[in-house]
Amino acid sequence: MNVLYSHRSEDPEANLAESQEFLSSMEDKKATGFTDFEGKTSFGMSVFNLGNAIMGSGILGLSYAMANTGVVLFLVLLTVVAVLSSYSIHLLLKSSGIVGIRAYEQLGQRAFGTPGKMAAGIAITLQNIGAMSSYLYIVKYEFPLVIQAFLGVDNPSGEWYLNGNYLVIMVSISVILPLALMKQLGYLGYTSGFSLTCMVFFLISVCTLITGNHLLCVMCASRVGAGATVSMVTSQSIVFQTAYTIPILAFAFVCHPEVLPIYTELKNPTKQRMQHVSNISIVVMYTMYFLAALFGYLTFYGEVESELLHTYSRLDPYDTLILCVRLAVLTAVTLTVPIVLFPVRRAIQQLFFPNKTFYWPRHIAIAVTLLTLINMLVIFAPNILGIFGIIGATSAPCLIFIFPAVFYIRIVPEEEEPMRSTPKILAACFAGIGFLFMVMSLSFILIDWTSGSSKASSGH
Repeated sequence: MNVLYSHRSEDPEANLAESQEFLSSMEDKKATGFTDFEGKTSFGMSVFNLGNAIMGSGILGLSYAMANTGVVLFLVLLTVVAVLSSYSIHLLLKSSGIVGIRAYEQLGQRAFGTPGKMAAGIAITLQNIGAMSSYLYIVKYEFPLVIQAFLGVDNPSGEWYLNGNYLVIMVSISVILPLALMKQLGYLGYTSGFSLTCMVFFLISVCTLITGNHLLCVMCASRVGAGATVSMVTSQSIVFQTAYTIPILAFAFVCHPEVLPIYTELKNPTKQRMQHVSNISIVVMYTMYFLAALFGYLTFYGEVESELLHTYSRLDPYDTLILCVRLAVLTAVTLTVPIVLFPVRRAIQQLFFPNKTFYWPRHIAIAVTLLTLINMLVIFAPNILGIFGIIGATSAPCLIFIFPAVFYIRIVPEEEEPMRSTPKILAACFAGIGFLFMVMSLSFILIDWTSGSSKASSGH
């Protein structure tokens, strides 16, 4: 794939920050080119950014998913979702290489016109707002507990610094907003690397908590009551619990809105190079996900909750290791929010200001508006499982399965790949899997809610 760079008098970084426009040469069916911006982000930093986009609060719900499905079924589902995610990224990169576009929304416009552009933009917005809400939801509930443990406050009496609503607003203003105002996604490579380091510490600590005698007495007590819980789940509600398991897994691997922006800023960009970035990120996250889920599940068995940190906090909130783990996770999810906000801002730019160049007031206003909306959602959200279930069951199948497949079918010319060719048949089947996955997940969740056994309404 040949990547052509033209040199114009406009500010290339300004154009990249919010808008990905078609090249004028494309209108004349000339040689394909992506953008006049020359990427400067290294391979390693790109892996950090994409890995950080994949990883998030989803890792905290995987032990609960394993408790509902069992280790073998969980491993099968996790493997399938990881492989399908890599394949869908391949479809996106192939489509972008053919038409010379590195914006998800513009691929939708090229494939289906304005409806395709709107569908992609709305799906990205819903998906990433749900992701950011889940991250800040953790900050809201965990940060007060960490401060309380640090200060040794056993019975809080309404102190403002122990109020989760105040703390999440303060974190949004002091940490997230300054990072979200960066002009380019590549600038966040260092914070993404630090975020991944924090989650590696979380993984090591989870393994330590079960392999040693650190929590032996509490674990034994937990397992005594776990047997009855596991058998009850197996005999009465395993089908309904699966309704949450699949969306949680799908949500855990959604990084597709970030793929093309990261591709744009990659140094020496080629399809193969970006596919390597994606594959490495997915493999690393796959390993971390499975190990974290396994050791979290083996620690608590049927007593594991939908948010793993809350389960550990029941044991000993003042334990030094547990406290450090909670701080690490808080830091990691907080630093993930800015990188997830970038595609939402770009989607808004593509939908409402498609032909505008970079403008600081608009850049800032979109970020402030998004963070304000997300903070409102976090304050009134039911719980983290509800967020994973609903968002994962709707927008995630579109971004992972449906859109990459149908865009690929429409964009790749029939002269290169006929409609009955193997790649397009596989893409059509891939889109069908996405529709089935969406219908199945939403149906299970609806049945679960109407039966009165929904855990989405339970407190944290």
